[in-house]
Amino acid sequence: MRVGVITFPGTLDDVDAARAVTYAGGEAVSLWHADADLRGVDAVVVPGGFSYGDYLRCGAIARFAPVMTSVVEAAGKGMPVLGICNGFQILCEAGLLPGALVRNAKLHFVCRDQWLRVENNTTAWTTRYDAGAEILVPLKSGEGGYVADQSTVDELEGEGRVVFRYVGTNPNGSRNDIAGITSANGRVVGLMPHPEHAIDALTGPSDDGLGLFYSLLDAVVSA
Repeated sequence: MRVGVITFPGTLDDVDAARAVTYAGGEAVSLWHADADLRGVDAVVVPGGFSYGDYLRCGAIARFAPVMTSVVEAAGKGMPVLGICNGFQILCEAGLLPGALVRNAKLHFVCRDQWLRVENNTTAWTTRYDAGAEILVPLKSGEGGYVADQSTVDELEGEGRVVFRYVGTNPNGSRNDIAGITSANGRVVGLMPHPEHAIDALTGPSDDGLGLFYSLLDAVVSA
């Protein structure tokens, strides 16, 4: 399993995402934002950070990077893509996922370990979880409130495309406590919390995040 991990100017969590891929038994392949070549990878992770300094709005510049043109094209052909935090913002800006991420409620940066409930375990990134399972992963974002118009939210809920939901107090004002969503075909997933920071109980709050990367391994092997 070869998984591309993109680095933009301002990306912070590319090394962590690559480590998670390696923990799951895959080969992490570095992808540079200015290079459209995906280097024959089987999947792509768009990691967290502050791409291009979050100027204009989060992900608005990164979505025009040459590498994202290739990611959008590959996703259209069924390649699995995961967007984490800033990566989720980028996927929304690129039109791979609906809605947008806005400033947290009360305008505070949130940094804490966060419980999530797995609402959809049929995507390319969640098959290793039981439906309804609760996992503990870090959350660290200032613009993590998921918003969309009512018809979009209704569509996501009706089609089972809410993948993760916050458990307990909503940390950022996201509509319907939404922490992560998927594309209609279940191949593209975006979430605000950081599963790549929860792959080893020694260094994180749990190893619950590994399930996303093991799920990808299953999806690639079975493809």
